[in-house]
Amino acid sequence: MAEPTPRTRGVVLAMLLLVYTFNFLDRQILSILAQPVKKDLGLDDAQLGMLGGLAFAALYSTLAIPLALLADRTSRTWVITVSLGVWSGFTALCGFAQNFTQMFLFRLGVGVGEAGGVAPSYALISDYFPPERRARALSIYSLGIPLGAAGGVLLGGYIAQNVEWRTGFIVVGLAGVAIAPIFRLVVKDRPRPAATVENQVPVSKVFAILAAKPGFWLMAFGAAAGSMCGYGVAFWLPSLMQRSFALSLVETGQFFGALLLTGGVAGILLGGWLGDRLGPRNRRWYALAPAICYVAGAPLFIAGVLANSWPIAFALFLLPQALVYVWLGPVLTAVQHLVPAHMRATASASFLLINNLIGLGLGSWAIGSLSKALTPAYGDEALRYAIAAGLCLYVVAGALMALASRFLQRDWVD
Repeated sequence: MAEPTPRTRGVVLAMLLLVYTFNFLDRQILSILAQPVKKDLGLDDAQLGMLGGLAFAALYSTLAIPLALLADRTSRTWVITVSLGVWSGFTALCGFAQNFTQMFLFRLGVGVGEAGGVAPSYALISDYFPPERRARALSIYSLGIPLGAAGGVLLGGYIAQNVEWRTGFIVVGLAGVAIAPIFRLVVKDRPRPAATVENQVPVSKVFAILAAKPGFWLMAFGAAAGSMCGYGVAFWLPSLMQRSFALSLVETGQFFGALLLTGGVAGILLGGWLGDRLGPRNRRWYALAPAICYVAGAPLFIAGVLANSWPIAFALFLLPQALVYVWLGPVLTAVQHLVPAHMRATASASFLLINNLIGLGLGSWAIGSLSKALTPAYGDEALRYAIAAGLCLYVVAGALMALASRFLQRDWVD
């Protein structure tokens, strides 16, 4: 089959990045709107944390595997297109929620839609890009995380302060619905071998291959520990800036948006460069580089949370915000190479199941619950100490990634 041209690869990657940006914009917009939502719906921090984590992650994590299997067997672009329409529609419905139960159900719907977006996109990138360029391609795709999260807090904060929080959900959701048909028209599946007994692989076989590889488990649980911090901090940091640093909604959006667009983008691009630069020389670097960055970032992050002013906090957050994003390109590339090519979307979904069910499902809820428990003693400052305690998990993530690096050479599939 003919190789795609550089222009075709660029267009495909740009469209996937746009969709992933909406993926994170839709899931993270609740973080900047948390305080007005909390007030309007009469919620506590534990309920807010559940909306930011478990409500989204429960079906997002579990449905990712069957949808990835569907993408491996049928059309990856169709699965992504339909998923984008579904999660964007439910994001818009969040703007009509009148109580915790309705918001919880709508957030479940967002998770159902987003379950079909990421793993098929990883596989599609691997279809279009050769192995020596995949870490950078996956890193560029992963820029959707800081771009989407930054867009969510900037746009959501502006809308909430100048209109109302409900409008933020509706505008963002409808924009995603409009993008879905454009994506389907532009992005095409790469030709793959015709269906055979060999490549119609049952999910149990993919699980069996992964289960026998220690590198998979260590990277998955390492990423999950890091994601508990990452998602927890991403959800609660805007509330911290409003409670402990007295920033307005717009000022909080500007603070967090600037942090994501500088530190987050730099860290993801650095990870892709390190993966493609060091990984081919010694495959253990795909996990070892993230391990070093996780451990180095934790103390600076904690110092920022405990700072007395927002400019000092921003300066202390900047470097660790970059370091804790380094893992994306190298680790996602490594996961793609733990199984044969026709199993990649399912393998990625298996990795995401662990990462998201633990990291996304428990991160914001754990910090919110700890903040609630500490509130009688520390008042509004309880959230500060809850976040600082949660950040210690970055050290756990680094240790697990370091252990994973010892097995990658043996577990690798070209």
